[in-house]
Amino acid sequence: MITPVQQAILDEMTQRWEGSGELLTDRMGLEYVEVDPNRIVATVPVAGNRQPYGLFHGGASAALAETVGSVAAALHAGPDFIAMGIELNCTHHRSATEGLVTAVCTPLHVGRTVSSFEIVLTDHTDRRICTARLTCAIRPKHHAGLAGPA
Repeated sequence: MITPVQQAILDEMTQRWEGSGELLTDRMGLEYVEVDPNRIVATVPVAGNRQPYGLFHGGASAALAETVGSVAAALHAGPDFIAMGIELNCTHHRSATEGLVTAVCTPLHVGRTVSSFEIVLTDHTDRRICTARLTCAIRPKHHAGLAGPA
């Protein structure tokens, strides 16, 4: 269950650029299905996120994985911190050609300065298409110029 503080973090992350056309996730059509620090589920359509052969683009898999992992890291870190992806590994198992791709993110390790997550992407028939691991650095907001010093 998401706490009011975590909801405020999510709102800040999603509303900062809302409607500006600046967010990759908006262009991808990302929709959150479930948001909890210990389990984030989101979807994107294959349509609009294809590579030249008509398959779901591997870069779209990576962007989806990094997004849900970074959101999970930020929710765990708290309101005075930001999460920045520092390492992403994606293993592509099969292609998706239609429908929605679903990402399920769960924590592997949650620490004060570094957190890691596993993100499993599945196609519309629930077949695994990609397994990703994201490691995020956790830093105070003022290090990124997003807030005054604490």
